Amino acid sequence: MDACMRGALVAAIAALALGGLAPLASGQTGAGAQGGEWRHYGGDEANTRYSPLDQIDGDNFEELELVWRLKTDNFGPEPEYNFQSTPLMVGGVIYTTAGTRRAVVAADAATGEYLWMHRLDEGERAEVAPRRRSGRGLSYRDDGGDGQIIYVTPGYRMVALNAATGQRIAGFGEDGIVDLMQNMDQEIDPLGGSIGLHSTPLVAGDTIVIGAAHVPGSAPVSMRNTKGYVRGFDADTGERKWIFHTLPGADEFGTDTWLNDSWRYTGNTGVWGQTSVDLELGIVYLATEMPTNDYYGGHRHGDNLFSDSIVAVDLETGDRLWHFQAIHHDVWDWDFPCAPILADVVIDGVERKIVAQPSKQAWLYVLDRETGEPIWPIEERPMEQSDVPGELLAATQPFPTRPAPYDRQGVGVEDLIDFTPELHAEALARVANFRMGPIFTPPVVADPDGPYGTLMLPSAGGGTNWPGGSLDPETDIFYGYSFTTVTSLGLVNDPERSDMDFIRGNPAGVAPRDRALTIRGLPLIKPPWGRITAIDLKTGDHLWQIPHGETPDNVRNHPDLEGVEIPRTGRVGRVGTLITKTLVIAGEPGTFTTPSGEVGAMLRAYDKATGEEVGEVLMPAGVSGSPMTYMHDGAQYIVVAVSGGGQAGELLAYRLLD
Repeated sequence: MDACMRGALVAAIAALALGGLAPLASGQTGAGAQGGEWRHYGGDEANTRYSPLDQIDGDNFEELELVWRLKTDNFGPEPEYNFQSTPLMVGGVIYTTAGTRRAVVAADAATGEYLWMHRLDEGERAEVAPRRRSGRGLSYRDDGGDGQIIYVTPGYRMVALNAATGQRIAGFGEDGIVDLMQNMDQEIDPLGGSIGLHSTPLVAGDTIVIGAAHVPGSAPVSMRNTKGYVRGFDADTGERKWIFHTLPGADEFGTDTWLNDSWRYTGNTGVWGQTSVDLELGIVYLATEMPTNDYYGGHRHGDNLFSDSIVAVDLETGDRLWHFQAIHHDVWDWDFPCAPILADVVIDGVERKIVAQPSKQAWLYVLDRETGEPIWPIEERPMEQSDVPGELLAATQPFPTRPAPYDRQGVGVEDLIDFTPELHAEALARVANFRMGPIFTPPVVADPDGPYGTLMLPSAGGGTNWPGGSLDPETDIFYGYSFTTVTSLGLVNDPERSDMDFIRGNPAGVAPRDRALTIRGLPLIKPPWGRITAIDLKTGDHLWQIPHGETPDNVRNHPDLEGVEIPRTGRVGRVGTLITKTLVIAGEPGTFTTPSGEVGAMLRAYDKATGEEVGEVLMPAGVSGSPMTYMHDGAQYIVVAVSGGGQAGELLAYRLLD
């Protein structure tokens, strides 16, 4: 038998073993999770969150049964109520982080039985860390042997484990550990450096890419902070291969975008979400955050590269290849929270290698991933300037012309709650004390006589937040959840809290009820408050959009809404979408009461072509992590993390029973 025939036979046997699923060619970008496994946080290195599995479909989704649950209560000194992990499945084993010490757990994919656990007690270093608890998961590397598990601890250490035993790999760093506060081109105090990571490392061939996260920065104590550089490490030894200065240093490209030498002391500007890689091109795609102080930039005039940017760097060297900045001099905290999605799409008759970046602003930025050029025009438009003392905003901001925004942008009277005329009138009276306007309306100094602040929609949380979006590589359709909630941006001077001229705060002497962004306990902004949108990346057109999430109990049972017909409102939260052969699968954040009196949340399935709901399964709590799927012993499983509302974190595994 010649080599071609042997290869065909092996592929056929593999397809039969996986229920008809033949793996796509190795190295094909954006192919989704292959071989019935889930080896990457986002399904694959392109972060498509797609699997071609089809045993579970619209006809049988509601027949799913809970077959095992992995509780995390005892993986730490106290239970965790915000469990955000997306587990991996490799070779019949589930791998996840869990608990308040961010333990690593291996479990049987069929039963959830614990196989091994690894924990690192970091003491005070973990207790003061800016990114604590279990984080969002871990990474797997096929090293030709037992495999490696790579994760980052709360105290910002990278650990490499043998995937079969859970033992640290002696040849990696020092006894399997690399201290990420070392060798970072700056001095960092392990107990005061305010740097860490809750996202997963990116394993790209023989390179591990590590980002950085900090304390949320609405009221930083200082204009000076640790810089969030990104590094590449040798996957065999843990040695640093390269570092990319997301905030450039002296004589580096981009330093001139930091006026008055503000690059010297300004920090942050890291990558706190997931990263993506095109192994064929050898390019890593970084989606960066904003600089120190989320809402005041008076101490960092200029456009502030490489904040709020998609940066393409060489996988082997870390050299910048191109960049695209989505916000110049951000004072809205609309930094990039999630992974860029990579795809090969035929646009206007030409196959294009693209990167599609969801955003808090609810724009999907679509660029050529080889050059960084926008696929459709992105226009620089003049912007309103700030009246905050010392602030100097950019004269223009980029506006994508296609696709259209997938959630509301800016605040006007047409956005206010209007269930009844009385509620709408109260909303109008409430917003009279705030500044309203289109997207990029600047923050204001909080004034007791008004304005109390600038109403911002989307909020600093999104639009899209860290779960990001999904892509179907068979149809080139993007799917993403977004939420609609408003916040107020008011600035105050408070020398006792910060050495900055302004930080976020409320006007003195104004009662919370008078500046509340609710009306009689209802959201100020009318629904839908959560939605899923499908966008065709071949054309940039929206295909469908639906509310996602059941109407909350406090809305359905509100005394002022008795007799008012309210369609499903959707819900605010952090929701990841999973795409299979026929379905869009997403859980609900938060809980509601069913007609039978049960309290829980739904795992919902939608027809991916139309958005029509085709099934639902009741869960005991709302989702707090993104779902994944795999095939094991002839059965397809769906696994999702849930927690909150008094429910400690756990993984729930569903499948069809014979």
